[in-house]
Amino acid sequence: MKSLQDCANERVLIIDGAMGTMIQRYKLEEADYRGTRFADYHSDLKGNNDLLNLTQPQIIEAIHKEYLEAGADIIETNSFSCTSIAMADYDMQELAYELNVAAASIAKKAATEYTAKNPDKPRFVAGAIGPLNKTLSLSPDVNNPGYRSVTFDEVVAAYEEQVKGLVEGGVDILLIETIFDTLNCKAAIFAIKKFFRATGKPELPVMISGTITDASGRTLSGQTLEAFYISVMHANPFSIGLNCALGGHQMRPYVEELSNIASCYVSCYPNAGLPNAFGEYDEQPEDTACIIEDFASSGFVNIVGGCCGTTPDHIRHIAEHVKNIKPRQKPIQVTTLA
Repeated sequence: MKSLQDCANERVLIIDGAMGTMIQRYKLEEADYRGTRFADYHSDLKGNNDLLNLTQPQIIEAIHKEYLEAGADIIETNSFSCTSIAMADYDMQELAYELNVAAASIAKKAATEYTAKNPDKPRFVAGAIGPLNKTLSLSPDVNNPGYRSVTFDEVVAAYEEQVKGLVEGGVDILLIETIFDTLNCKAAIFAIKKFFRATGKPELPVMISGTITDASGRTLSGQTLEAFYISVMHANPFSIGLNCALGGHQMRPYVEELSNIASCYVSCYPNAGLPNAFGEYDEQPEDTACIIEDFASSGFVNIVGGCCGTTPDHIRHIAEHVKNIKPRQKPIQVTTLA
């Protein structure tokens, strides 16, 4: 079977679209989130989408299959908030490892099924590692700029537990995504390296995807895109890219900048435009696909897909629009001897 590297050299790869957007279509209620196992749980659980890996796995599998049917080469696990730190919001921190194993297992089952249908188009599972609901670079207390609600070691421990669950559940790639704080990302990178050193398992490819939050071209913690790139390249990632916060139109200059400086593959999966007054996304699949096609034909990207508001229809259109476009060529690295 072709490796991820082989596929990336051949064509622009397609990553899936939004998980949350698809879950919302099911209009689940509190009882649906609880299932039988958590029927008497002491806190509200509606909105804990990661818990659905345990209580409604058939829904998560069905969503994965919709994206695979639409042409996705890479599907993301439903594990964006599957850390003990994020799960503490629901007093479910003890479930973090189990949730990650379940998320990875569900996605792997779907990907394996579609690879078997067409071995010439292997499907890969990316373990989604989200940014946390706590930041290492910024104080949550405006009156105390030096205060942090979490330590670096605590973040590393939470991420290492997540990585363990994702790897043991069968992911092919680890994806650190929606990064608004590079220090959190560094903790995730350190956790990944620490896990593989401790276990002796072969290291998996790592994808890194940051978030430019506004027209300033900076992350929420204040870094420029170039500074962000320089800060994380020691991880030797498979790809680096951008997702979330902005639509494709607003992302274009930053994707171009990244393509000019990145020595690895470049990814981009924007939102379906900017949200409207109700927080919903109106950009149609054809419109998103045309924007992504421009990125691909300009030689900016190797991996494309969608974030908030995107659906299997968006992914289907994107896949169709880029199928005949050659992927961005990685620059040749020249080493000079002093």
